[in-house]
Amino acid sequence: MLITQLKDREIIESLICGKAFVINCHGCKEVFFDEKGANELQKELMEAGKLTGILTTDYICNPENMKLRLERYAKQIEEADTVLVFSCGVGVQTVSEYLADKRVCAACDTFALPGYQGVTPLEYDCDQCGECYLNLTGGICPITACSKSLVNGQCGGAKDGKCEVNHDMECGWERIQRRLAQVGRLDVLKKCPVQVRNYATYKDINKE
Repeated sequence: MLITQLKDREIIESLICGKAFVINCHGCKEVFFDEKGANELQKELMEAGKLTGILTTDYICNPENMKLRLERYAKQIEEADTVLVFSCGVGVQTVSEYLADKRVCAACDTFALPGYQGVTPLEYDCDQCGECYLNLTGGICPITACSKSLVNGQCGGAKDGKCEVNHDMECGWERIQRRLAQVGRLDVLKKCPVQVRNYATYKDINKE
């Protein structure tokens, strides 16, 4: 089970370029999630003509279920410039992989929850850092895709696309660069300010 918290409204609205398609996950995130706030925001965006559609389903980290759902909404997704995902980091990575040619953004941050975390049938992982970087890295998590968890680009030690720490692991930042190039957002790496991880987010959420 994961604790997922809605990002600030201003941040969510700033993520929308053109029109957006929304994907809601009614899985683990319900534990610490402002369902009412999310519904009100999505309703307002729909009435303002900023959304092409809304898909709500359980556990979007289920690959077979997610694939069928996305096929059903193919037209609305195609009409959207941005896909806005209300889920944990695993869900966002799942959607990003399926919609590799789309700009996929996370509308939530995922926080650490002590104890058993449950399972997912996918190999994606979420470090529950409380400050999701997926919107800057094309839907590929730099914390878990990079063995060093670097958030400002690759270390330069990769060889033939493989990590210097784990030779069986593909360099996460090379994957990120390819994904951003694929969706025409490679300039994000040049314009984005230096990222400094806030490790206090883990402690703060567990005090509440």
